[in-house]
Amino acid sequence: DEVHMLPAPVFRATVEIQARRRLGLTATLVREDGREEDVFALIGPKRYDVPWRVLESKGFIAEAYCIEYRVPMSKELAMTYALADKRAQFRIAAENPAKTELVRELLELHHGEHILVIGQYIDQLEQVAQELGAPIITGKTRHAEREQLYDAFKAGEITVLVVSKVANFAVDLPDANVMIQISGTYGSRQEEAQRLGRILRPKEQASHFYTLVSHRSREQEFGVKRQMFLVEQGYRYEIRYFD
Repeated sequence: DEVHMLPAPVFRATVEIQARRRLGLTATLVREDGREEDVFALIGPKRYDVPWRVLESKGFIAEAYCIEYRVPMSKELAMTYALADKRAQFRIAAENPAKTELVRELLELHHGEHILVIGQYIDQLEQVAQELGAPIITGKTRHAEREQLYDAFKAGEITVLVVSKVANFAVDLPDANVMIQISGTYGSRQEEAQRLGRILRPKEQASHFYTLVSHRSREQEFGVKRQMFLVEQGYRYEIRYFD
């Protein structure tokens, strides 16, 4: 599974295992290093490919709406942003404090639903979790506590969970139907798709995937690249502006 990771040195070693047959599976055959073709050299040719929207139409995954909110920066933050170098500009935009107010409004809009708030920067996530009064899971969270929070989320005892990129992979939260992405890893198409995938388990109600970017910023520019894989799968992003 997750065969798109095969070109990485750690996973590449598995190719040396003797086997008569090999079968690779992935929902996201995309790599930011451009080495997708290496997968075929290591395991064999592609035998089957189906767009996500086709799976949605057949009921294998949930119907999903993708919305990008463009959030303005304050005058003070915009000045700090303008004076920073390009790498720093991305993080300044990603950690725009104005996003928290929009998160509050989205939580109110989806009150009672199962909501994940996900992001890249731990300081930002901890601040958001504190302001929302919501539990948080990061790489530092002990395994036992992590499982306890996941179980509580599944049982409906908690309906809002703040998570870091540890939730990008191998997290089974079938009832999650809303994701609010407050920051991400630059223009990673794979991460965008993996995060949407967290809320696509089949269910009666539609899922909503919100991505929050600072308006007229490098974060907004990278956001266009992040969305490319999902657009190729047939999804459409609705652009909204937060005042």
